[in-house]
Order: sequence, then C-alpha cells, then structure tokens
Amino acid sequence: MMRRPTTGAAPFALLVAITACGTLGMHLVIPALPATARALHVSAGTIQLTITLYLIGLAAGQLAYGPISDRFGRRPVLLAGLALFTLAGLATALAPSAAWLILARILQSIGGCAGLVLGRAMVRDAAEGDRATKQLALLTLVMSMAPAIAPVFGGYAVAWFGWRAAFGVLAAVGAITLALTAWRLPETNQPGRRTGASLLAGSIRLARSPAFRGFALGGACTTTSFYAFMAASPFIFINLLHQTPQRVGLLYMLLMVGLAAGGFTANRLAGRVRMERVLRGANLLAIAAAAGFLLAWATGVLNVATVVGSVGLFMMGAGIASPFALTSAISVNPNAIGAASGLYGAVQMLYGALCTVIVASWAPGSVPTVGVVMLGSAVLGQVALAAAVRARR
Repeated sequence: MMRRPTTGAAPFALLVAITACGTLGMHLVIPALPATARALHVSAGTIQLTITLYLIGLAAGQLAYGPISDRFGRRPVLLAGLALFTLAGLATALAPSAAWLILARILQSIGGCAGLVLGRAMVRDAAEGDRATKQLALLTLVMSMAPAIAPVFGGYAVAWFGWRAAFGVLAAVGAITLALTAWRLPETNQPGRRTGASLLAGSIRLARSPAFRGFALGGACTTTSFYAFMAASPFIFINLLHQTPQRVGLLYMLLMVGLAAGGFTANRLAGRVRMERVLRGANLLAIAAAAGFLLAWATGVLNVATVVGSVGLFMMGAGIASPFALTSAISVNPNAIGAASGLYGAVQMLYGALCTVIVASWAPGSVPTVGVVMLGSAVLGQVALAAAVRARR
C-alpha cells in the first residue's frame, strides 16, 4: 500500500489542480449564466451576483486561510477547504432557486479559495527570490490553461445537458482534487517555521507596510480587473455579437492564450530583467489594450476579432505582471508567507468583485462600462506598483 509523503515539496501538477479550483469556480459556469437566468426567472444583474459574491467569498476566505495555515500547517486547512468546495458545488447543481444558488456559490467560494492561498504559499515555502518568481510564473502559465479549457466544457455542458451540468462538473472536479490531495500532498510548512503569533498580527503588520500595500493593490488592479469583462462577456458575445454558448467557450480559450503567453514571458524574464521594468512594461501593455477595446467600440468596429484581440493583450499584460507582483508582496515578511498570500489574494478578489459590481449595476453587458473599468484599473495599477517599488527601495 502506498503512503502519502509527510514532508517535502508538493507535486507541481497537484499544486496546479489545487490552485485552479477556486478560479475554475468562476470560469467554468460563465457560459451557463444566460441559461441559468432564464431557467430561474431572474434578471442578468441578479444572476451576475453568482460571480460577484463568489469573488467576495474568495476574498474573505483568504484572509483566514493564510494565517491559520501559518500556524497549523497547509495540509489540514487545505483538505477542509476542498471538502467545503465539493459539497457546496453539489448544492449549486441541485439549486431550486436563485437564492439557493447564490448562497451555495458563496459557500463554494469560501472552500475554493483555500487552494488559491495555499497553492501559492506552498510554492513560496520551497523557493525564494527569482526561483519563486519563475515557479509562480510557471504556475500561472499552466494554470491559465484550466480556465481556458473550462468554459469550453461549460458551454458544451449547457448545450447538451442544461445549465445544471456546468455546476455539476465543478462538484466533480472538487471531489477528484480532494481525493488526490488527501493521497499525495505533503506538509510544506514545517513545524519549526510556524509562527506562534496572533492569527491577525501578521496580516496587520503586512497591511501597515507601504511596499506590501502597493504590490497588493497594483497586482489586483492589473490581474483581476478583467473580471469586469468576464462577468459581462456572455451578454457581449451572445446578445451583442450573436455567438452561441459553445463558441463562447472557444473564445474564452483564445483569451486565456493571452494569460498563458504572459505567464511564459514572465518565466523567461525572471532573473534577467529588473522587476520594476517588467511591471512597468506589463501595465503599459494593459493600458494600451484597454484603450484599444474602447476605441473599437467608439469607432464602430467592435466585433469578435477586436474584442478577443484587445482583451487577450490585456490578459497578457496581467499574466506578465502577476508573478512579479505576487512574489514581491509575499516576500515582504518571510515569517508570514501564508498571511501575505491570503491578504494579497483577498485584495485581488475584492477588487475583482468591485469591478463586477460596477458592470452589473451600471448597464449590465455594456461595452463602454467594461472598457472604462479596465482602462482605469490599469492606470491605477501602474501608479500603485511604482509606489511599491519606491517604498521597497
């Protein structure tokens, strides 16, 4: 009988699956939103709450998982989170009403965010500096393929079996990941490195750090503002550009190619180009892409090609900036890696939720609303990251 390893680095493929669960919870069900709204007899704005509140749940849960895992270890905390993700996923697939669905999605997000926090923390447990940046960039690169493929499965699941199938697939993914984690995951946060401080102390110290605040806010503005587009995209692609749910899934795959290309570029640049130059260039790319998206709408040339091209470039900028901002943020205090990963992730998800709230409340599915949010976020990210670099110096 094979026994799970008790110490050492976690298998990289398992880290990808663990980290991807939380984001899969958003991407896989996006093609199902219009059909879900019709089936449950609610508006587009109401059904978008399943995305907005999911992001808020991801943010809130990460604040707790990080410091708890710093004290008690990554493995037991992660197993509890994945179990909640799986059970709540089953509840979403059986939801008889929008209220039931929204509540189950909140619980699902609280469980799924364990993987987001602890997957990144386990990478940083075993690596430092440029090596950590390279591994986080590789994690971003590989993980971006999951959200790229997920909407394709989601779109076909809706077309063949109805909207409940997309939510059911998530429950199955959670169950498989939970089983693999219980079997193969070692504990990466060794007892000698665990903090005895208050669970809140590390987060409070991080929040007081100008460098951490700048990297966290700048990273959030660059890497999660595209959630504004993701929340509105089913209505842009299906209602405005007249695409089928199956084709929408394929278009998401093209968008995620941009994120993967960004992760690959970041992996190649780590250790070769100064971090501040990479962050500045990545944000400038995002600014130009968001401006191009708005320009396509303003000049009347908005179509599938211009949408995918501009948003894909925006996501490439996000993919480049993400590992550099993340590594810098969670390296501010080496004794509170879990707390830093959790707080960083919470800021990301809260900002992403804010972007989806703006899109949902201010003309849902509106192209100019999405464009303004993305452009403004990229500019704010540039300012925040520049301030973080100055503070770290």
